[in-house]
Amino acid sequence: MTTPTDDIEALVEDEWYAVRYSGEIPEVAYHGAVFHLTEAANGPQLELSRSQQSRLLEAVIQRYLEITIRDLLPENKETTGYRGLKRSYINWQRFLIFCERNAVNGLFYQETIATALTEFLHHEAGLVEVGEVHTELNCSYEELLNYTQLLGLDLKVIPAAVRNYFLNC
Repeated sequence: MTTPTDDIEALVEDEWYAVRYSGEIPEVAYHGAVFHLTEAANGPQLELSRSQQSRLLEAVIQRYLEITIRDLLPENKETTGYRGLKRSYINWQRFLIFCERNAVNGLFYQETIATALTEFLHHEAGLVEVGEVHTELNCSYEELLNYTQLLGLDLKVIPAAVRNYFLNC
């Protein structure tokens, strides 16, 4: 037999899933989910517990991290969802703004993204060094510098081949 609590948890779980596997701006899905659960005339009009709110926030965090890292992984270059370095930078900025608005420590995840960016840059440097035309350095050098600094990385992590690529574009 299901209880009202079980029903509520199932509703929250459905919305968690929608947020977690949402598109490019998970914050929009999050606000839609919260509205549906708490205020929508055709929704259940619940009062979410802190735990339930935290679960939905965690879904946003997971999705932002997933899409930020996705665009730094060379193996994703041939997939339809891949957007490249510039989109990764934009998603990291969006993530930090979301964290600030929702009292989440976004810097807790900084090392993960910093490592992924460093590996990405070394991979792209290898392509540039062998004359590969198809590189995913699809942002400006200024954006790359800003992304690097936003992640707390020393600018020395940018390989010489990548720096030269931007200087010669």
